[in-house]
Amino acid sequence: MRKRQTAGYDVFHYLKRKSLQAFRMAERLRTDESTFLILSSVVVGILAAAANILFRSSLQFVHTFVFVYGSRLLGIAQGGWRRALLPLLPMIGALLLIPLSVYFPGEVNGYGFARFLETVNIKGGFLKFRNIALKIIGPALTIGSGGSAGVEGPIAIIGGTVGSTVGRFLKTSGNRTKLLIAAGSAAAIAATFNAPIAGVMFSTEIVLLGDYEIASFAAIVIASGIATVISRGYYGATPAFIVPQYDLVSVFELPLYLVLGLIIGVTSVFYIRVFYRLKDEFDALTLHPQIKPVLGAFLVGCLGIFLPQIMGNGYDFIEKALHENMLFPILILLVFFKIVATSITLGSGGAGGVFAPSLFIGAMIGGSFGYVAHTLFPHLTATPGAYATVGIGAFLAAATHAPLTGIFLLFEMTGNYKIIVPLMFSAIIGTLIAKRLYHDSIDTVDLTRKGIELHGGKERNIMSRVKIADVMVSDVVTVRPETPLHRLIELMIERERFYIPVVDAVGALTGIVSIQDVRPVLLEERVTRIVYAGDIATENVIVLTPEDDLNAAMEKFSLKDIDEIPVVTHVGSKSVIGMVRRKDVIEVYNREVLKKESGIA
Repeated sequence: MRKRQTAGYDVFHYLKRKSLQAFRMAERLRTDESTFLILSSVVVGILAAAANILFRSSLQFVHTFVFVYGSRLLGIAQGGWRRALLPLLPMIGALLLIPLSVYFPGEVNGYGFARFLETVNIKGGFLKFRNIALKIIGPALTIGSGGSAGVEGPIAIIGGTVGSTVGRFLKTSGNRTKLLIAAGSAAAIAATFNAPIAGVMFSTEIVLLGDYEIASFAAIVIASGIATVISRGYYGATPAFIVPQYDLVSVFELPLYLVLGLIIGVTSVFYIRVFYRLKDEFDALTLHPQIKPVLGAFLVGCLGIFLPQIMGNGYDFIEKALHENMLFPILILLVFFKIVATSITLGSGGAGGVFAPSLFIGAMIGGSFGYVAHTLFPHLTATPGAYATVGIGAFLAAATHAPLTGIFLLFEMTGNYKIIVPLMFSAIIGTLIAKRLYHDSIDTVDLTRKGIELHGGKERNIMSRVKIADVMVSDVVTVRPETPLHRLIELMIERERFYIPVVDAVGALTGIVSIQDVRPVLLEERVTRIVYAGDIATENVIVLTPEDDLNAAMEKFSLKDIDEIPVVTHVGSKSVIGMVRRKDVIEVYNREVLKKESGIA
């Protein structure tokens, strides 16, 4: 018995010693930022790849049991009146989505990528762990049952949530957590398309908004590479699309690719406008929120009776366009009806993304343009499949305002360097035209509507979330127009106020007097007793409201280089409820920066 006790004691101390050694090793790694970041990125890449496999398996499961088996059960393939039963399939997916919508309101329905960008770039990067399950199940139900949406937005959010979770587990700073989120998104996109460089470009251009350092770039590359290796090991090295090898037939063909870029830029803006217009229409409907996705699924199913190509992510039909197995009129129709179907699916509350629909629309635009170009100039142009191939990357670039993502994604999918030059022409022109015609990409419209300008830089983002109501001084000192100047000066000295609003008998703002206004006569007592506040007050007063943010305050401070601004109850009002001082705005900004850098925000 004594020996057993001694042996147990030794084992306990052995394990304790090894645990302390492991802990000290982890602490040493933590002190080496580069090593710690690389190891964290490896973990994120592995977990994001696993989540991608789980997502794709779930999507395939739903597609098989709802869409494939459902079609067989209803006899839809037999044609005739049975085709009218097609809307039942996406409606099943929408009905199955209801329990998730009820238990997790605001986290399942619609296109959630804008909220993801806001969380990452403004709100400190805290993503709930349940996002992984919700973004797997919700889009799988919508897309697998025939809804018109893509998996890439949700999978990017899933990867980002993996990064956020790892960051919280390792207790990293706010900036490091944001970097791990970007690494997770890159890994997820890379695993989905078997395209590691495209994953890196996606995160740096779209998730990080082009704001990154060399160290962060290395972390994103590592996570993307690890995820690609795992995905290739599981699915093989086959790219997302099997693309024929096309060539640039003649230099005289390049202007045609410029024209294609112009068309794509205009169409991408049309896509964005239709997408948010239909979303607004569904938001305005007086139906129960849980009924709207079912209605949207029914409408998409009705369109699918005549054009079944618009249902699901459309990858099979993208390949048909690339291999020139679709008729010209069908290509034209699919451009517009895919835009409508995607807008209805996501605008009504279906779950999914816009990445795959963008690829689909681009392929159809490029294919139809290629038919026209090749018919007119058969000896100077490639076949329509080459233009469809270029259209994929160019339309994605224009819709997301991310040209490098579109270019590298297509390059990795085709492995054809010769197609890069025409693609660069079309993608850059398309993106420039899209930006010129419409400020926002499809990912940032909702944020701009909320007054958030992600591309304005860190300072603008921080200041956009602090309202004037949070910084204004409510203890307002006011005077009447008939107040003698000497009394006004006494108030400035007693209350330490250097800007005093002038109000009439009913309290309406009529002007403002600053210390600069009284300084010339400050020591002339005779003048201060015969001059009144209304005589020297500035009548054209700059004002703010409680709902304005600090960006608006700083812009107005700079208009006349002033240090204080009156706050009125609302736009058009003259009722003064507070004052905002420039120094207070600067102090709040500095405090918010410290919170963001430390990961508190």
